Amino acid sequence: MGSADASRRPGRLGVGVVGAGRVGAVLGAALRSAGHAVVGVSAVSEASRERAENLLPGVPVLEVPDIIERAELVLLAVPDDALAPLVDGLAQLGVWQAGQLVVHTSGRYGTAVLGPARAAGAIPLAIHPAMTFTGLSLDLGRLPDTAFGITAPSAVLPIAQALVVEMGAEPVVIEEESRALYHAALAHASNHLVTIAAQSAQLLADIGVQHPDRMLGPLMKASLENALSAGEGALTGPVARGDAGTVRIHRAALEAHDAPDTRQAYLGMARATALRALERGVLTPAQGDSILAALADDPGTGDPPDPGSDTRD
Repeated sequence: MGSADASRRPGRLGVGVVGAGRVGAVLGAALRSAGHAVVGVSAVSEASRERAENLLPGVPVLEVPDIIERAELVLLAVPDDALAPLVDGLAQLGVWQAGQLVVHTSGRYGTAVLGPARAAGAIPLAIHPAMTFTGLSLDLGRLPDTAFGITAPSAVLPIAQALVVEMGAEPVVIEEESRALYHAALAHASNHLVTIAAQSAQLLADIGVQHPDRMLGPLMKASLENALSAGEGALTGPVARGDAGTVRIHRAALEAHDAPDTRQAYLGMARATALRALERGVLTPAQGDSILAALADDPGTGDPPDPGSDTRD
């Protein structure tokens, strides 16, 4: 196995992909398109074998130790909780090689998790795509619009940056101690957006809307685009207007409906929205107090306005 020169852009490398999940197969294919040779892939399940066949045709499916023996760059694309035991177990087998690039795709970790490989002389890199993957070839077309959170020792940071650029994406340096917050931010933005969309679609379906996606799609897309371009200046709706009566009506409707997870999510996000609006002066203190009272565990009494009196979103 040839060693990598940490002071320059990586040359053509033999890449071993450990984990042909949605991320591993796609990134392996992207590195292959950049001119690297994929020398082996591990795939246990039927779905992962199918992904390997579709995205990495002709690449042999091998056992993990065999992949590491052949590869100059090992791409570890395994679940977060499996990463540390895998790296440590392979170190105990003595398969890591000096000068070998060991790259993981976990958002949660920096390079400390690769300590056992680094102790054997391997070069640790963390490159995490800030993108949700389908595991299909269409993901390759999304990479040019994707940022990667990268972490690496300063001497080899250019290697991580070059690998990401070769895949057509943008490298963004994340410090080791910031990886948990970095990953929490992405999970909050992506995973919870899916939950919110699903909850809202379910409410609409429950009242007889035939195609909730058609109703929610334009609204959610416009809201996301406005939020990304204008920040919280794009905020609209009853909380931002201080319409406590509307908030009380929403709460009562959700409490009467059998969807406790949606009710809890609505109340939690509405409280967070009110607090941020207060902090930024969007709401007056009196408006904020009124909204928060309507969202409190014991909202008290009061006659809310006619729900048909305000048709704004």
